[in-house]
Amino acid sequence: MDEMTQVNRLRSEVPRPGPAELRAEERRLLSEIAALGAAPARPKIRRPAGLRRNIRLSLRTSLGTSLVVGAGAAVVVGIGFVETGPVSRPETAVRVAPVAVSAVLQRAADTASERDELDPKPGQFLAYEIQSMFPVKLKEGGKEVRFFDRVLFKVWLPVEGSPMEGGVTSSRHLRPEPFPGEPLPAEAERREGGGAPPSQFTGHDIRAEHQRTDYAYLSRLPTDPAGMREHLYRGLAQDPLADYKAWGNVGSMITQAYMPSAQRAALFRAAGTIPGVETVDRAEDAAGREGVAVAMANKLGGVRHEYIFDSTTYLYLGERVVATDAARAGAPEGTLLTSTAQLKVEVADSAPEVDGPASGGADPATGPQGARD
Repeated sequence: MDEMTQVNRLRSEVPRPGPAELRAEERRLLSEIAALGAAPARPKIRRPAGLRRNIRLSLRTSLGTSLVVGAGAAVVVGIGFVETGPVSRPETAVRVAPVAVSAVLQRAADTASERDELDPKPGQFLAYEIQSMFPVKLKEGGKEVRFFDRVLFKVWLPVEGSPMEGGVTSSRHLRPEPFPGEPLPAEAERREGGGAPPSQFTGHDIRAEHQRTDYAYLSRLPTDPAGMREHLYRGLAQDPLADYKAWGNVGSMITQAYMPSAQRAALFRAAGTIPGVETVDRAEDAAGREGVAVAMANKLGGVRHEYIFDSTTYLYLGERVVATDAARAGAPEGTLLTSTAQLKVEVADSAPEVDGPASGGADPATGPQGARD
């Protein structure tokens, strides 16, 4: 057992309770220890002059932008209102601790092989159950009203190939939540229990080959952290936002995607080498499950993009986006903008029968068309 593994295991969970002084000393010590190691080389980034300061990125900046789909009911797993702009859902204060990142992702990697492994075969489907919460703004009685929609999605994706090649989704609206300080609109209450029957994904998948997230492709990726890190940064060498886009690539490979434990472990270890990654000691997914998050702030967009893990098993739970800069995010600091919860992943021999393709809407993994500003 090497020294860094022993150091990581000094903390049985994150965060470790204790007096403020002890926590400050712990952060200082771990920072010094982390500085002793040599991080893998990072792609050189040439930042162009005059980079516009009002650039905004959504959750899937790198992998999701080129995937345009329709799938029944609209859902946002991005930043902002479904229609016009972000709403404010005050979030409890969190503590960010950059020095604990290696412990969280290392444990997620170490436990990847301890779970029952799915072994999907060509021709089968991976079936996901995903819960999402996102803000909605609409007109009711001539007035602008706001609330938080909550939707349960079921998604069947082919083991090999694009979601457009036989992918199916259905949805059901759960009990909505009121906007803080405002009554729940009648339209919001009418949505509860409604939804969309199984329908096929529609649209065009124009992603590059290396941006695929189907099981057949992900299972062929490198099983070593260095090789996986190179994959995360592929095509981003001259991008001034390469680190944040690489962080988005991590999410595209764990949310509504599944890979063997060897690739999953390599992904978590590679993710820990991305500059700017930090931890949030308490985060809650869309289903109310609490855990610890690893996160990266997008200072240009004024948001923090978090991936949440169970603090005991280090199983991936879901993701969320929180405002960190009121002016740039268009919402008060600490506002929860969107959240998801990945509740179940299993293998299915087939997808449900459908009457035809969906007439509009969105991919439950990436939000409605045009949601990424």
